[in-house]
Amino acid sequence: MKNLANCKPSEFLRQTNKIRKAVANWLELTKILEIRKNAPELIDLTIDMKPEERAEAIIKNREATEKQAKENLGAMLDAMLDDYPDETLQILGYLCFVEPKDIDNHPMSDYIEAMNELLENQAVLGFFTSLMQLGNRATSIARKA
Repeated sequence: MKNLANCKPSEFLRQTNKIRKAVANWLELTKILEIRKNAPELIDLTIDMKPEERAEAIIKNREATEKQAKENLGAMLDAMLDDYPDETLQILGYLCFVEPKDIDNHPMSDYIEAMNELLENQAVLGFFTSLMQLGNRATSIARKA
């Protein structure tokens, strides 16, 4: 199956822009970025704490953080897989040059194999990582303005 790891450069750029637009819509719908911001209430570590109090607080903070991470992951998966499966599939399809109307014309195993190929391709991952970093910088600059 054709995907971003094995296409022509001109196809890569055009398809990447389709993916960018679909991801922006998907992020807005699923609220993934907002879910990721959910943080646990942590115990403040202070200088005047006794060593055993500090150790206990560290353990409780770690447990609270792990619990919140699991809750956040569950909420993100619910949003992606239950609440907005069509939009999630649209992105998966675009990674493989499959239009949304044709998603169900391919077995899931084709998509999984294509995803594995993409995840193993450092050039593709590096490209998307760079785009994400640029997006984060642009967001940070916009907030400061």
